[in-house]
Amino acid sequence: MSQVVNAKQVSELRAKTGAGIMDCKKALAESNGSVEQAIESLRKKGLSSASKKAGRVASEGAVGSYIHAGGKIGVMVEVNCETDFVGRNDNFQRFVRDVAMHIAAANPTFLHRDDVPKETIDKEREILTAQIAEEGKPKEVAERIVEGRIAKFFKENVLLEQPFVKEPEKSVEQVLNEVASKIGEKIVVRRYQRFALGEGIEKRSEDFAAEVAKAAAG
Repeated sequence: MSQVVNAKQVSELRAKTGAGIMDCKKALAESNGSVEQAIESLRKKGLSSASKKAGRVASEGAVGSYIHAGGKIGVMVEVNCETDFVGRNDNFQRFVRDVAMHIAAANPTFLHRDDVPKETIDKEREILTAQIAEEGKPKEVAERIVEGRIAKFFKENVLLEQPFVKEPEKSVEQVLNEVASKIGEKIVVRRYQRFALGEGIEKRSEDFAAEVAKAAAG
């Protein structure tokens, strides 16, 4: 016998899957009120998928932070989801903290591949082409090597393409998609800022008096 479901359960399932109200009610009734089983049922029927999430607006979420090395490195990151309900979800909050930690460790230069200026890519390709030409490689081989090294450049410098520090066999984007699939909402890493103590400040290794003393001793 199917279980009677309440509006709160339906609302929760909709937030996690984006499926219609009637589809959610039916899936919950067939799953005896189990949200997890209902999510699985909807996915099997193709009523909840990453492709359906792609066009939805992610304007909720959280700003996460991570401090490392005794306060020497700090990161703030904004990660968006679609509902405040999911923004408070433990899996989502954990992902936000993990991304902040990843940024502290990996120090990405760009968020998306599209953020890399064309001039930067062109200059990188020019340098690599010149290097490989010096090695005397055939043209067709050289072109493949250059493109491979450009791909490596993206992997090293673009946040979403970097190997995730906690699971290096996966990229940050792959982990993001796994979390999005698990919680049933679109997730977007919107922006971040990494701070390193003293970064950008011109430092002197010795003060003037010590410098004079050193010169006199010499």
